[in-house]
Amino acid sequence: MKQILLLAVALLQVSQTFAQRPGQFGHLTIFSEDGDRFTLVLNGEQINDTPQTNLRVEDLTQPYYNAKIIFEDATKQSISKNNLMIADADGVFMDVTYKIKRDRNNASKMKMNFFSMIDVDPGFLPPANVKVIHYGQPAPPPVAMGTVTQTTTTTTTGGVNAGVNVGGIGVNISIQDPDLQVTHTQTTTTTSSHQETHGGPSHGPSRGCRNQYAMSPGNFSSALATVRNQKFDDTRLKTAKQIVSSNCLNANQIAEICRVFAFEDSKLDFAKAAFTSCTEPNNYFKVNDVFEFSTSVDELTQWISSR
Repeated sequence: MKQILLLAVALLQVSQTFAQRPGQFGHLTIFSEDGDRFTLVLNGEQINDTPQTNLRVEDLTQPYYNAKIIFEDATKQSISKNNLMIADADGVFMDVTYKIKRDRNNASKMKMNFFSMIDVDPGFLPPANVKVIHYGQPAPPPVAMGTVTQTTTTTTTGGVNAGVNVGGIGVNISIQDPDLQVTHTQTTTTTSSHQETHGGPSHGPSRGCRNQYAMSPGNFSSALATVRNQKFDDTRLKTAKQIVSSNCLNANQIAEICRVFAFEDSKLDFAKAAFTSCTEPNNYFKVNDVFEFSTSVDELTQWISSR
């Protein structure tokens, strides 16, 4: 009985060690040493729609995942790896990197080896050449073209119409001569589109920023803190531009970063640079509130209209 009790306590301690801790998550980066493009599957879920050579998956909430690597080149064998580690031996979530390389003795055989493990850095900014995906956010359904409708309207005009007044009596005379008639044909083309769904409800209209999702609140808070920690406006601007070059933000997030800058010119410069990274371009008017001068709002509005 004592041994059973001790075993139960030990199992409880292990489960508590690997349980998800509030506010903690891990990151996974996989890169191909030779530039082979691949698709990642975690626990049976396809992560990236387009094959990549350097992929980063953020906000992972489990200490282990079953992973499968499928290569764009079908001649290369897929890689399956069970219990791919995201947390260390103490159950602390980490920022883990794995490397894909080719087998020297077999060109079609690929290997994925552990490369590095570091502490999660809230202020980490991935390089621009890394594809970043936030785990748990579903990809939007693709937009498919619908039907094309053509409407043709034909009208005939011409002939001679005359009004004659004889003894106070008005007489209208109409002569319809085929040689004098002209036929006008107008064709109107209407294209309807719809969102193609796959076994679930529609996610609404298409978003901006390549139809991706905005940064998660946790990642955005880290990014915002990184911008604030810069001492000068020019370095804040460079850091902020680096963030939007590899991430998507909503209008409110862009406005929050704008408010960090001390100078109006820096706010305007960033607002222009961030427009293509906004997930809701139709709501970009929310950014107008960050400016002190109406001329800045006018310049931003004109700049967006000219694109």
